[in-house]
Amino acid sequence: MRLGLNQRVAILLHEGIKGPSGKTGLSLLRYSEASIVAVIDRECGGKSLTELTGIKRDVPIVTSVAAALEYQPQVLVIGIAPKGGALPDDYWHELKDAVSAGMSVVNGLHTPLASMPELKALLRPGQFIWDVRKEPPNLGVASGLARNLPCRRVLTVGTDMSVGKMSTSLELHWASRLRGWRSKFLATGQTGLMLEGDGIPLDAVRTDFAAGAVEQMVMRYGKNYDILHIEGQGSLLHPASTATLPLIRGSQPTQMILVHRAGQTEVVNGVPIPPLSEVVKLYESVACAGGAFAPVPVVAISLNTKDLDESQALDAIAQTEAETGRPCTDVVRFSADKLLNAVMEG
Repeated sequence: MRLGLNQRVAILLHEGIKGPSGKTGLSLLRYSEASIVAVIDRECGGKSLTELTGIKRDVPIVTSVAAALEYQPQVLVIGIAPKGGALPDDYWHELKDAVSAGMSVVNGLHTPLASMPELKALLRPGQFIWDVRKEPPNLGVASGLARNLPCRRVLTVGTDMSVGKMSTSLELHWASRLRGWRSKFLATGQTGLMLEGDGIPLDAVRTDFAAGAVEQMVMRYGKNYDILHIEGQGSLLHPASTATLPLIRGSQPTQMILVHRAGQTEVVNGVPIPPLSEVVKLYESVACAGGAFAPVPVVAISLNTKDLDESQALDAIAQTEAETGRPCTDVVRFSADKLLNAVMEG
Protein backbone atom coordinates (compact mmCIF):
# COMPACT_ATOMS: atom_id res chain seq x y z
CA MET A 1 0.00 0.00 0.00
CA ARG A 2 1.11 3.58 -0.60
CA LEU A 3 -0.35 7.07 -0.80
CA GLY A 4 -1.13 7.52 -4.49
CA LEU A 5 -2.06 10.26 -6.93
CA ASN A 6 -5.69 9.17 -6.96
CA GLN A 7 -6.21 9.80 -3.22
CA ARG A 8 -7.24 13.12 -1.68
CA VAL A 9 -5.28 13.33 1.57
CA ALA A 10 -5.60 15.42 4.73
CA ILE A 11 -2.68 15.42 7.18
CA LEU A 12 -3.39 15.63 10.91
CA LEU A 13 -0.55 17.73 12.34
CA HIS A 14 -1.73 19.43 15.55
CA GLU A 15 1.29 21.28 17.00
CA GLY A 16 3.43 19.60 14.33
CA ILE A 17 4.10 22.45 11.91
CA LYS A 18 5.94 24.55 14.48
CA GLY A 19 6.65 21.82 17.02
CA PRO A 20 9.24 19.04 17.15
CA SER A 21 6.95 16.10 16.25
CA GLY A 22 5.79 16.96 12.73
CA LYS A 23 8.45 15.05 10.78
CA THR A 24 6.06 12.59 9.13
CA GLY A 25 3.55 15.16 7.93
CA LEU A 26 6.15 17.66 6.77
CA SER A 27 8.06 14.96 4.88
CA LEU A 28 4.87 13.87 3.12
CA LEU A 29 4.21 17.48 2.15
CA ARG A 30 7.71 17.75 0.72
CA TYR A 31 7.95 14.39 -1.05
CA SER A 32 4.59 12.65 -1.53
CA GLU A 33 2.96 12.40 -4.95
CA ALA A 34 -0.48 12.15 -3.34
CA SER A 35 -2.99 14.96 -3.73
CA ILE A 36 -2.75 16.62 -0.31
CA VAL A 37 -5.80 18.84 0.03
CA ALA A 38 -5.58 20.03 3.65
CA VAL A 39 -3.27 20.23 6.65
CA ILE A 40 -4.89 20.18 10.10
CA ASP A 41 -3.08 22.13 12.81
CA ARG A 42 -5.08 24.03 15.40
CA GLU A 43 -2.20 26.44 16.08
CA CYS A 44 -1.67 27.49 12.46
CA GLY A 45 -5.12 27.58 10.86
CA GLY A 46 -5.38 30.06 7.99
CA LYS A 47 -1.63 30.66 7.74
CA SER A 48 0.61 29.98 4.73
CA LEU A 49 2.24 26.56 4.67
CA THR A 50 5.08 27.83 2.47
CA GLU A 51 5.84 30.77 4.76
CA LEU A 52 5.83 28.53 7.83
CA THR A 53 7.85 25.62 6.42
CA GLY A 54 9.53 26.68 3.17
CA ILE A 55 7.74 23.79 1.42
CA LYS A 56 6.50 25.02 -1.96
CA ARG A 57 3.09 23.38 -1.85
CA ASP A 58 -0.14 25.35 -1.90
CA VAL A 59 -2.18 23.51 0.73
CA PRO A 60 -4.63 25.21 3.11
CA ILE A 61 -4.14 24.85 6.87
CA VAL A 62 -7.33 24.31 8.89
CA THR A 63 -7.91 23.79 12.60
CA SER A 64 -9.86 20.51 12.72
CA VAL A 65 -10.97 17.45 10.78
CA ALA A 66 -14.45 18.97 10.59
CA ALA A 67 -13.02 22.06 8.87
CA ALA A 68 -11.02 19.89 6.46
CA LEU A 69 -14.16 18.19 5.13
CA GLU A 70 -14.75 21.24 2.91
CA TYR A 71 -11.85 19.97 0.76
CA GLN A 72 -13.34 16.46 0.39
CA PRO A 73 -10.40 14.39 1.70
CA GLN A 74 -10.62 10.62 1.33
CA VAL A 75 -7.71 9.67 3.59
CA LEU A 76 -6.52 11.08 6.91
CA VAL A 77 -2.80 10.62 7.62
CA ILE A 78 -1.56 10.99 11.18
CA GLY A 79 1.39 13.27 10.50
CA ILE A 80 3.16 13.45 13.85
CA ALA A 81 6.00 11.28 15.12
CA PRO A 82 6.20 11.92 18.89
CA LYS A 83 8.77 10.27 21.13
CA GLY A 84 7.63 6.73 21.80
CA GLY A 85 5.15 6.78 18.94
CA ALA A 86 2.03 6.86 21.13
CA LEU A 87 -1.28 8.37 20.03
CA PRO A 88 -1.95 11.69 21.84
CA ASP A 89 -5.22 11.63 23.78
CA ASP A 90 -6.57 14.72 22.03
CA TYR A 91 -6.30 13.06 18.60
CA TRP A 92 -8.96 10.48 19.43
CA HIS A 93 -12.02 12.60 18.66
CA GLU A 94 -10.43 13.79 15.41
CA LEU A 95 -9.95 10.18 14.29
CA LYS A 96 -13.55 9.30 15.08
CA ASP A 97 -14.76 12.40 13.20
CA ALA A 98 -12.68 11.38 10.17
CA VAL A 99 -13.87 7.77 10.06
CA SER A 100 -17.48 8.82 10.67
CA ALA A 101 -17.19 11.17 7.70
CA GLY A 102 -16.09 8.29 5.45
CA MET A 103 -12.34 8.84 5.50
CA SER A 104 -9.76 6.07 5.68
CA VAL A 105 -6.85 6.43 8.11
CA VAL A 106 -3.11 5.94 7.67
CA ASN A 107 -1.45 5.50 11.05
CA GLY A 108 2.32 5.57 11.49
CA LEU A 109 2.26 5.51 15.30
CA HIS A 110 3.01 2.52 17.49
CA THR A 111 -0.57 2.60 18.79
CA PRO A 112 -2.52 0.14 16.56
CA LEU A 113 -5.87 1.46 15.37
CA ALA A 114 -7.20 -1.13 12.92
CA SER A 115 -8.23 -3.48 15.73
CA MET A 116 -9.89 -0.86 17.94
CA PRO A 117 -13.62 -1.70 18.25
CA GLU A 118 -14.71 1.94 18.40
CA LEU A 119 -13.13 2.69 15.03
CA LYS A 120 -13.97 -0.66 13.41
CA ALA A 121 -17.64 -0.09 14.18
CA LEU A 122 -17.55 3.18 12.22
CA LEU A 123 -15.93 1.77 9.07
CA ARG A 124 -18.02 1.49 5.94
CA PRO A 125 -17.31 -0.62 2.82
CA GLY A 126 -14.26 0.71 1.02
CA GLN A 127 -12.75 2.39 4.07
CA PHE A 128 -9.51 1.11 5.59
CA ILE A 129 -7.18 1.72 8.50
CA TRP A 130 -3.52 1.12 7.61
CA ASP A 131 -1.31 0.56 10.66
CA VAL A 132 2.08 1.10 9.05
CA ARG A 133 4.17 -0.11 11.96
CA LYS A 134 3.54 -3.87 11.73
CA GLU A 135 6.27 -6.48 11.81
CA PRO A 136 6.61 -8.29 8.45
CA PRO A 137 5.94 -12.05 8.42
CA ASN A 138 8.44 -14.88 7.91
CA LEU A 139 11.51 -13.17 9.34
CA GLY A 140 14.79 -14.87 10.18
CA VAL A 141 18.12 -13.82 11.61
CA ALA A 142 20.81 -12.13 9.52
CA SER A 143 23.83 -13.98 8.17
CA GLY A 144 25.78 -11.28 6.29
CA LEU A 145 24.55 -12.39 2.86
CA ALA A 146 24.18 -8.81 1.57
CA ARG A 147 27.96 -8.37 1.46
CA ASN A 148 28.03 -10.58 -1.67
CA LEU A 149 25.65 -8.42 -3.70
CA PRO A 150 27.15 -6.59 -6.70
CA CYS A 151 25.21 -3.33 -6.18
CA ARG A 152 26.22 -0.25 -4.22
CA ARG A 153 24.44 -0.08 -0.87
CA VAL A 154 24.41 3.44 0.55
CA LEU A 155 23.26 3.76 4.16
CA THR A 156 22.54 7.09 5.83
CA VAL A 157 23.70 7.27 9.46
CA GLY A 158 23.24 10.15 11.88
CA THR A 159 24.49 12.11 14.84
CA ASP A 160 20.92 12.06 16.19
CA MET A 161 17.37 11.00 15.40
CA SER A 162 15.27 13.16 13.06
CA VAL A 163 18.17 15.01 11.45
CA GLY A 164 17.37 14.20 7.79
CA LYS A 165 18.45 10.65 7.01
CA MET A 166 15.31 9.82 5.03
CA SER A 167 15.46 13.10 3.08
CA THR A 168 19.11 12.45 2.25
CA SER A 169 18.40 8.93 1.00
CA LEU A 170 15.45 10.13 -1.09
CA GLU A 171 17.40 12.99 -2.64
CA LEU A 172 20.29 10.64 -3.47
CA HIS A 173 17.82 8.16 -4.99
CA TRP A 174 16.26 10.76 -7.25
CA ALA A 175 19.67 12.11 -8.27
CA SER A 176 20.76 8.57 -9.14
CA ARG A 177 17.70 8.05 -11.33
CA LEU A 178 18.36 11.34 -13.14
CA ARG A 179 21.77 9.94 -14.09
CA GLY A 180 20.13 6.87 -15.58
CA TRP A 181 21.08 4.38 -12.89
CA ARG A 182 18.78 1.65 -11.67
CA SER A 183 18.17 2.99 -8.18
CA LYS A 184 15.88 1.88 -5.35
CA PHE A 185 15.01 3.72 -2.13
CA LEU A 186 14.56 1.23 0.72
CA ALA A 187 12.22 2.57 3.39
CA THR A 188 12.81 1.54 6.99
CA GLY A 189 10.43 3.90 8.83
CA GLN A 190 6.77 4.83 8.77
CA THR A 191 7.12 7.93 6.60
CA GLY A 192 9.27 6.21 4.01
CA LEU A 193 6.78 3.36 3.86
CA MET A 194 3.91 5.77 3.20
CA LEU A 195 5.92 7.35 0.38
CA GLU A 196 7.35 4.22 -1.21
CA GLY A 197 4.67 1.63 -0.52
CA ASP A 198 7.13 -1.08 0.52
CA GLY A 199 10.02 -1.58 2.90
CA ILE A 200 10.08 -2.45 6.60
CA PRO A 201 9.01 -0.56 9.75
CA LEU A 202 12.25 -1.42 11.53
CA ASP A 203 11.25 -0.15 14.96
CA ALA A 204 8.30 -2.56 14.94
CA VAL A 205 10.55 -5.60 14.44
CA ARG A 206 11.71 -7.69 17.40
CA THR A 207 15.38 -7.09 18.12
CA ASP A 208 16.52 -10.63 17.29
CA PHE A 209 15.10 -10.31 13.78
CA ALA A 210 15.89 -6.65 13.04
CA ALA A 211 19.12 -7.25 11.09
CA GLY A 212 17.46 -10.22 9.37
CA ALA A 213 14.54 -8.04 8.25
CA VAL A 214 16.98 -5.53 6.76
CA GLU A 215 18.98 -8.30 5.08
CA GLN A 216 15.80 -9.85 3.64
CA MET A 217 14.77 -6.51 2.14
CA VAL A 218 18.20 -5.77 0.69
CA MET A 219 18.49 -9.24 -0.82
CA ARG A 220 15.06 -8.86 -2.43
CA TYR A 221 16.22 -5.89 -4.50
CA GLY A 222 20.01 -6.04 -4.60
CA LYS A 223 20.39 -8.14 -7.76
CA ASN A 224 18.04 -5.96 -9.82
CA TYR A 225 19.45 -2.51 -9.11
CA ASP A 226 22.76 -0.69 -9.54
CA ILE A 227 22.41 1.21 -6.27
CA LEU A 228 20.25 0.89 -3.15
CA HIS A 229 19.67 3.95 -0.98
CA ILE A 230 18.86 2.61 2.49
CA GLU A 231 17.00 4.93 4.84
CA GLY A 232 18.86 5.25 8.12
CA GLN A 233 17.27 5.19 11.58
CA GLY A 234 18.42 6.44 14.94
CA SER A 235 22.02 7.10 15.89
CA LEU A 236 24.83 5.22 17.60
CA LEU A 237 25.12 8.30 19.84
CA HIS A 238 21.55 8.21 21.11
CA PRO A 239 20.87 6.20 24.29
CA ALA A 240 17.37 5.23 23.06
CA SER A 241 18.37 4.06 19.58
CA THR A 242 18.34 0.34 18.76
CA ALA A 243 17.93 0.49 14.96
CA THR A 244 21.28 1.71 13.65
CA LEU A 245 23.39 -1.38 14.27
CA PRO A 246 20.86 -3.81 12.69
CA LEU A 247 20.80 -1.55 9.63
CA ILE A 248 24.57 -1.70 9.34
CA ARG A 249 24.78 -5.46 9.82
CA GLY A 250 21.74 -6.33 7.71
CA SER A 251 22.51 -4.11 4.73
CA GLN A 252 26.31 -4.61 4.72
CA PRO A 253 26.70 -1.12 3.20
CA THR A 254 29.37 -0.28 0.69
CA GLN A 255 29.29 3.42 1.63
CA MET A 256 27.76 5.52 4.40
CA ILE A 257 26.62 9.15 4.45
CA LEU A 258 26.76 10.88 7.84
CA VAL A 259 23.79 13.21 8.47
CA HIS A 260 24.04 16.06 10.99
CA ARG A 261 22.00 19.13 11.94
CA ALA A 262 24.16 22.23 11.71
CA GLY A 263 24.92 23.72 15.10
CA GLN A 264 23.59 20.81 17.18
CA THR A 265 25.99 19.95 20.00
CA GLU A 266 24.14 17.28 22.03
CA VAL A 267 21.48 14.60 21.61
CA VAL A 268 19.50 14.14 24.83
CA ASN A 269 20.04 14.52 28.59
CA GLY A 270 23.32 16.31 28.04
CA VAL A 271 24.86 13.57 25.86
CA PRO A 272 27.32 15.52 23.68
CA ILE A 273 27.89 15.05 19.97
CA PRO A 274 31.64 14.50 19.53
CA PRO A 275 33.53 16.28 16.75
CA LEU A 276 32.22 15.02 13.40
CA SER A 277 35.63 13.63 12.51
CA GLU A 278 35.34 11.35 15.56
CA VAL A 279 31.76 10.35 14.66
CA VAL A 280 33.03 9.37 11.20
CA LYS A 281 35.66 7.14 12.82
CA LEU A 282 33.02 5.61 15.10
CA TYR A 283 30.73 4.59 12.25
CA GLU A 284 33.58 3.26 10.13
CA SER A 285 34.93 1.25 13.07
CA VAL A 286 31.54 -0.25 13.94
CA ALA A 287 30.80 -1.08 10.31
CA CYS A 288 33.99 -3.08 9.81
CA ALA A 289 33.85 -4.58 13.36
CA GLY A 290 37.61 -4.73 13.76
CA GLY A 291 38.08 -6.49 10.42
CA ALA A 292 35.24 -9.02 10.60
CA PHE A 293 33.64 -7.15 7.69
CA ALA A 294 35.08 -5.15 4.81
CA PRO A 295 35.94 -1.48 5.45
CA VAL A 296 32.95 0.83 4.88
CA PRO A 297 33.85 4.49 4.37
CA VAL A 298 31.77 7.47 5.37
CA VAL A 299 32.21 9.16 2.00
CA ALA A 300 30.37 12.43 2.65
CA ILE A 301 28.43 14.56 5.14
CA SER A 302 24.82 15.60 4.63
CA LEU A 303 24.30 18.79 6.64
CA ASN A 304 20.80 19.89 7.63
CA THR A 305 20.93 23.71 7.49
CA LYS A 306 17.21 24.51 7.67
CA ASP A 307 17.71 26.82 10.66
CA LEU A 308 20.36 28.92 8.87
CA ASP A 309 20.13 31.51 6.11
CA GLU A 310 21.92 30.71 2.85
CA SER A 311 25.16 32.51 3.70
CA GLN A 312 25.36 30.83 7.10
CA ALA A 313 24.58 27.48 5.49
CA LEU A 314 27.43 27.81 3.00
CA ASP A 315 29.82 28.75 5.81
CA ALA A 316 28.71 25.74 7.87
CA ILE A 317 29.19 23.43 4.88
CA ALA A 318 32.71 24.76 4.26
CA GLN A 319 33.59 24.39 7.95
CA THR A 320 32.30 20.80 7.99
CA GLU A 321 34.34 19.91 4.90
CA ALA A 322 37.45 21.36 6.52
CA GLU A 323 36.82 19.47 9.77
CA THR A 324 36.07 16.07 8.25
CA GLY A 325 37.99 16.12 4.97
CA ARG A 326 34.85 14.92 3.21
CA PRO A 327 32.44 16.51 0.73
CA CYS A 328 29.46 18.15 2.40
CA THR A 329 26.23 19.84 1.35
CA ASP A 330 22.59 20.31 2.29
CA VAL A 331 20.84 17.98 -0.17
CA VAL A 332 17.43 19.63 0.18
CA ARG A 333 18.78 23.12 -0.31
CA PHE A 334 21.56 22.59 -2.85
CA SER A 335 20.90 19.13 -4.46
CA ALA A 336 22.50 15.76 -3.76
CA ASP A 337 24.93 15.77 -6.70
CA LYS A 338 28.04 16.47 -4.62
CA LEU A 339 27.27 13.57 -2.28
CA LEU A 340 26.38 11.24 -5.13
CA ASN A 341 29.72 11.99 -6.79
CA ALA A 342 31.41 10.96 -3.54
CA VAL A 343 29.39 7.73 -3.45
CA MET A 344 30.41 6.82 -6.99
CA GLU A 345 34.07 7.61 -6.30
CA GLY A 346 34.12 5.88 -2.90
